[in-house]
Amino acid sequence: MMKNLLTLFLGILLSAGAFNLQAQNEWDLQTCFDYAIQNNLQVKRQEINTRYNETLVKQAKDDKLPNLNGQVSNDFSFGRSLTYDNTYDNINSASVAGGLNTSMTLFNGMTLSNTVKMRELDLQATLADLQKTKDDIMLAIAAEYLEILFAQEVQLVAEATIEVTKQQINRTRQLVDAGSEARGALLEIEAQLAREELDLVNAQNRVQLAYLNLYQFLELPMAESFKIKEPVLPEVQANLTMINAYDVFRNAINVRPEIKAAQLRVESAMKQLEIAKGYRYPSLSFGANYYNQYNNQYRDFEGNRIDLGEQLKNNSRSSLGLTLSIPIFNRFQVKNNISNSEFQIADYEYQLQQNRNVLRRDIEQVYTNALAAFNRYISTDKAVASMKEAFRYTEEKFNVGMINSVEYNQSKTNLTNAQSDLIQAKYEYIFRTKILDFYNGVAITL
Repeated sequence: MMKNLLTLFLGILLSAGAFNLQAQNEWDLQTCFDYAIQNNLQVKRQEINTRYNETLVKQAKDDKLPNLNGQVSNDFSFGRSLTYDNTYDNINSASVAGGLNTSMTLFNGMTLSNTVKMRELDLQATLADLQKTKDDIMLAIAAEYLEILFAQEVQLVAEATIEVTKQQINRTRQLVDAGSEARGALLEIEAQLAREELDLVNAQNRVQLAYLNLYQFLELPMAESFKIKEPVLPEVQANLTMINAYDVFRNAINVRPEIKAAQLRVESAMKQLEIAKGYRYPSLSFGANYYNQYNNQYRDFEGNRIDLGEQLKNNSRSSLGLTLSIPIFNRFQVKNNISNSEFQIADYEYQLQQNRNVLRRDIEQVYTNALAAFNRYISTDKAVASMKEAFRYTEEKFNVGMINSVEYNQSKTNLTNAQSDLIQAKYEYIFRTKILDFYNGVAITL
């Protein structure tokens, strides 16, 4: 008895405390999706990874451009130094020299082009990973959203059951006062009311905990909360048919981001193999240089100091040329890199097949669960209809004293349990079918 009172007290505190939802904003499922996508830390990290790969693509393209570098040096010479007329003299001097050089790869076994293609494939795979992260979040949010709806319906059933019990207490009290019914019958129904009130408190607690789970999954600040908007759910019909699991899988392998990401990584590994093979070939590059110098002690044949402009004109030197690099022996690095690239391709192909197998198993499991929930809903719906009629008949017999309160309470308990089972089967079926639709490329909506 003390445990029941404590549970009732805690339920009242939860209902009146931090989770008071009476005057709060309503969020539909899409609002929850939007908030999570914008604020989820896992999504933010994946977006940073995407931007990082975008930079790698840009750098791979920029590597095709020529480079340009400049150099400036300042020297102080003491003692014998080279003079302007190409002789040595014992003088102290200061000189400034500078230059520019550029180089550009003309051919290197197509490694630059293949690197660009590989980076682009990696970027597409990262974008697919980002979409997979968002999909997982939306599925989890939909599950929490439906859990709240389910808990609220269970609470409504508990409230309706209590209302029926209170009405029966009033009738029984009148019979007891009139001497037509023993007082024990009234006490038994009042005890049943206490048990049902405890069930109601548990149902209310379940609603509050379901909201808490959704808040925490959304990473919503503690000071903020909302009440979900109740959608119009699809009606479960006895003649309803579901799309075959194989058809869902056949479509899912073409649209699911985790499969796309795995396929793109296989293609990226193939480009990496072509890059590794490209280092077998000679590379051809173009280079150009410009150099100039000024020395404060340079003089002409008449001993006059040569000014800056004259020196820059006379000391200017430039060159350009082609460089052919032919690989002969590089400690088997190219050979080993090719082997490692082939291993990487095989590993990614196994990963792709593993992802397909996981997807197929998930779809088959969801389909089986949805079919089981549907069959359970149909049978439970029939049971609820029968139990409603049985309870109506039991209630009539109880009112005229043909049965006792124990039989009456048992009949009502059976009806309440069947109604709860029906609600659970309905929401499980809705959730499983939404997952099947999602695998089939249909957005989740309620």
